[in-house]
Amino acid sequence: MAASSEVSIVINAYDEDAALLARAVESAMAQTVPAAEIILVDDGSPRDYTELLRAYPAVRSIRQANAGLAAARNTGLKAAVGKYVVFLDGDDRLLPHAIAHNLRRFGDRPGAVMAYGGYRFIDGAGRPSFQATMPPLGADAYETMLEGNCIGMHATVMYRRDVLLELGGFDSGLPACEDYELYLRIARRYPIVSGSEVVAEYRQHDGNMSNDSAMMLVAATDVLRQQRPHVRDNPRWRQAWSMGMREWKEFYARSQLLAVQRSLGDASRRRPAVIGLCRLSRLAPFTIVKVVAAEVLTRLRVRWSHGGVDFGDLRRTTPISRHFGYDRGKPVDRRYIEDFLERHAADIRGRVLEIGDNSYTVRFGGDRVERSEILHVDPTRPNVTYSADLADGSGLPDDTFDCIVLTQTLHLIFDLANATRTLRRILKPGGVVLLTVPGVSSVDSGEWGGTWYWSFTPASLGRLLQREFRDLDVAVTGYGNVLSATAFLYGLAEDELRDHELNACDPHYPTIVAARAVKSSDGSVAR
Repeated sequence: MAASSEVSIVINAYDEDAALLARAVESAMAQTVPAAEIILVDDGSPRDYTELLRAYPAVRSIRQANAGLAAARNTGLKAAVGKYVVFLDGDDRLLPHAIAHNLRRFGDRPGAVMAYGGYRFIDGAGRPSFQATMPPLGADAYETMLEGNCIGMHATVMYRRDVLLELGGFDSGLPACEDYELYLRIARRYPIVSGSEVVAEYRQHDGNMSNDSAMMLVAATDVLRQQRPHVRDNPRWRQAWSMGMREWKEFYARSQLLAVQRSLGDASRRRPAVIGLCRLSRLAPFTIVKVVAAEVLTRLRVRWSHGGVDFGDLRRTTPISRHFGYDRGKPVDRRYIEDFLERHAADIRGRVLEIGDNSYTVRFGGDRVERSEILHVDPTRPNVTYSADLADGSGLPDDTFDCIVLTQTLHLIFDLANATRTLRRILKPGGVVLLTVPGVSSVDSGEWGGTWYWSFTPASLGRLLQREFRDLDVAVTGYGNVLSATAFLYGLAEDELRDHELNACDPHYPTIVAARAVKSSDGSVAR
C-alpha cells in the first residue's frame, strides 16, 4: 500500500454551514491512513471561516474570488503535493477507510489513474438514509460512462494527480457535471479501478445543486455532446452515447415530475417545482410529454381498468433496475425495514451490535445507545469491531449485547441453525435481536449473489428462531403485498408507489419478513 504522505485531500467550500464544513474537515482528518495534507479552498464564500480554520491549524486554506466549483477544485489540484488527490465537497463526509480502500485499489491495479468506491446518503442532520448501489463499471469503462454516471459521488474518487494536471484538470466552463466530463476524458484513455466498499457520505438537502433538474440536464447533455467526435467511428460507443442522452433526459424529467408530486401538499415548494417542470419542458419537450403521459396512463389504468390486464412497462423479461431500485431512490424493502426498526426503536439501547455498519443503530437508537459496535466478515471494512462469521461465532463474547440489529443478512449464511445459536449466545439475558430477511426478492447481481442462499416466509423464520428462543419471546411479521413485491422485483423505488399501496399487508406476498426475539432472562435455551 502507498504511504500516507502520497495523498492530498482538497475540500471546496462556498457558503457551507460552518458546522457541516467542520464535519467534512474532521472526516478528512479521521482517516485510518492519514492524508499528507488537507487543503480547504474557499471559493469567495460570503461566510467567514476564520474561527473554523483556527480550530484546525493543520488545514491549509486558500481563498479566491468566486469562480465556481470546477475552478475551486483546479486551485486545490495545483496547490496539492501528493501523488494522489481526493476532492470532498464541504457538506459531505469521507468514511474512515476511504483513503485506505482506494490506495489498495491502486495497488491491485498499478496502471490505473483513477479509483473509486461506493457511497451512502445522509440527511441534513447527518443520519444515514440509504446506500447507493451504482451500476458496475463493465469491461469498457468509457462505454459504461457514456450510458450514465456510474460513480455518482465525486468524493468516492481518488486520482493520480500528475495525470489530472496533464489533462488540464476540470472544465471550468461547465456549471455542473464537471466531474462526469472528467470521468469520460479519463475513461477514454486510461484504466480505472473500482470497488463496492462504501467510502463516502453524500448529504441530501434542499441546497444540493443536483436539485436543479433543468440546469443539470443542460450540463449533462452538453458533456455528452462533447463526446460526439470520439464515438463517431465506434458503433458500440455511438449506441451507448444515444442511450446516455435518452437516459439523462428521462432521469431528470422523472425527478422533476416527482418533485411536483411531492410539492402538492407544500405550497412553499409548489411554485419552484412547477417552474422547474416548465423549464425542462422547453429543454426536452418530447421526453416530458412521454414521462407525464406514462404517469397519467398508469393512474388511469389503476383507476379505471377492468377485465383484461394491460401489462404496460411490466411486459418485459428484464427488470427496470438490477440494483433493487437504489439507482432510482430508496428501495421498497428499505421502507419496510425502517418501519420495523422505528416500531422497535426502544429496544435499540445499551450495548448494541449491528451487522455491516452502525447506521441503523445511530438513526434509531440515538442517545439510548451506550456503546455501538459493528460485526462484519471483512476486517478491512470501516469501524469494524468484530470480524467473524455468525455461523461459527468464534471471537464473539457470550452474554454481551443488549440488542443486535441484523438486517438483510441471515439469508447470506448457509448454516442458519448455528447462526441463530450464536445470536442467542451473545445476547445478554433479556437482550433483543431485531432482524429482517428477504421474502419475495430478486437475488443480488453484485458481490452477494454467490452467497444468497435463502428467502423466507413468516412461518419458516418463526420456526427457525423458536429453536433457540422460547415461542412467547419470538414475534414475526411479514411486510408487503403483491404490488409492492412486484415493484421490488422490477427494481422500482419507494417513491414510485403510494403510501396506501406500500402499507397494505398481504401475508401471501411478504416482501420482507421481520422478527423480534428476546433471550430469556435466565439465559435458558428453548427446547
